[in-house]
Amino acid sequence: MDAARHPQQPALLATIFMLNSVEFLQTGMIAFSASAIMGRINVSPDEFVFATVLYAAIAITAIATQHWMVERLGWRAFVQLSVALFVVGGAICATSGSLAPFLLGRAIMACGGGGFMTTARLLINLIPPSPERLKGIAAFGTALALGNALAPWVAVTAFDTDNWSAIFAIPSAIAASAVVFANACLPRGLTLDKDRSQSSPWLAASIFCVSLLSLYAVQRAVYDFYSDAVPLLVCLVAGLAGGWLVIRQQRRHARPMIAFLRLMHPRYLTGLAVFSLCYVILGANNAMLPLLLQRSLGAPWRAVGTMQTIGLMSSLLAFVAMVMLLKRWPSARKFYVAGFAFLFFFARQLSRLTPEASLWEDVLPAIAAFGAFLILAMVTTAIHSFADLQNDPIGFNHGQMVKNMGSQFGVALGVVGSTLLMQWRISEHTTTLAERFHGGSALFVGPRDQLNAGMDAPQAVVQLSQMLTQQANLLAGLEYYSLLMVVAVALVGIVMVQRVFK
Repeated sequence: MDAARHPQQPALLATIFMLNSVEFLQTGMIAFSASAIMGRINVSPDEFVFATVLYAAIAITAIATQHWMVERLGWRAFVQLSVALFVVGGAICATSGSLAPFLLGRAIMACGGGGFMTTARLLINLIPPSPERLKGIAAFGTALALGNALAPWVAVTAFDTDNWSAIFAIPSAIAASAVVFANACLPRGLTLDKDRSQSSPWLAASIFCVSLLSLYAVQRAVYDFYSDAVPLLVCLVAGLAGGWLVIRQQRRHARPMIAFLRLMHPRYLTGLAVFSLCYVILGANNAMLPLLLQRSLGAPWRAVGTMQTIGLMSSLLAFVAMVMLLKRWPSARKFYVAGFAFLFFFARQLSRLTPEASLWEDVLPAIAAFGAFLILAMVTTAIHSFADLQNDPIGFNHGQMVKNMGSQFGVALGVVGSTLLMQWRISEHTTTLAERFHGGSALFVGPRDQLNAGMDAPQAVVQLSQMLTQQANLLAGLEYYSLLMVVAVALVGIVMVQRVFK
């Protein structure tokens, strides 16, 4: 047996692929089909937001305690327990018809599945240091690309065939299959007592509480920011203060559950900032794209899902091309420039849309560019930001944990930031259009008379009101993507002058 290979490497690669694909598949499906799920379980948008916040807060806590758990259970038992919890939670969600069982199911899913991506990445390190590790990275990246791309199409198909429970059944089946391979390749060994990190139920509870407070304040801002911001700010400040106290306590601990002091490297901290930015952009796009395509362009939900899957398949092609280039040209700068150039093209394409735009000719190339941006930016950061931690297994593990904990906040900030911006700009455009679109205006009279030819006056006014709303939504969306173009140009400039990732 080659010493540079894991003795059961094919099974290990399959485990990595399945766990990471489950993470991105189930997250993408639930984000894309949120409104459809709300209708199935009879909940309001703010109730569904709480379910999202609860899942994220528990996932953050699960990630934070992951290393502590692996030390005491071993990798094999830890993966078995994680998958069992995920499958049980998925079964509860799949059979739920109201908020309470859905919340319970999502909470249990988060306990088990919240750390799947972290687990998949750390399992790569079971391959001895050698070029063979590239195969683990390939399995991880392919799962990310495929899971993220297939999520919209699988969600649309599930609802199209009146089988919405498949949103939970399919990821559960993949996770259960991963256990079969995990049993064949993962070690049972436990960490010696003297080398184990220390924790307490109070620390885990503190991490959960500060995460819940912070995320709740951020997510609720979508509904209450303009009307009742003070309680949200109080929650946010309390959450951030609690988080600072947790970090402070861990920095002083002899055997911390999260070794923050080992992460104080410029490359890692820079990479953490890039990861956070990518997750903010991802969260913002998850909120903005359906809004633009469905409300502004009137595209059917099913067509949007199918098109997103086809477009995001570009991420797989980008990953394959990247792996081939890395062998000869591993430096980071060119990949960042290419990634942010794709982001610029994505934003430019969508900033020029008109009500007559074609999904397949105008929007599909933009989505393909976005998929390429995600892979190029995030995989490049994943490779280069952990370079200073490669010889520190604990620091590497904890660095992955902190990065993935931060991803939950990044996505939430992206969703809320873009939604608040849209609310503000839609309000401004609606006011401006309404001033021009009054009863005596030629802008109003001409379309009204045309509509009156086929419907009565009240119906014509309703139709005109819908046209005004659609126009305001479109203008606000175009402004958002114009702003994203500026961000992309600024990022290219920063990449060219920075000296951390060359």
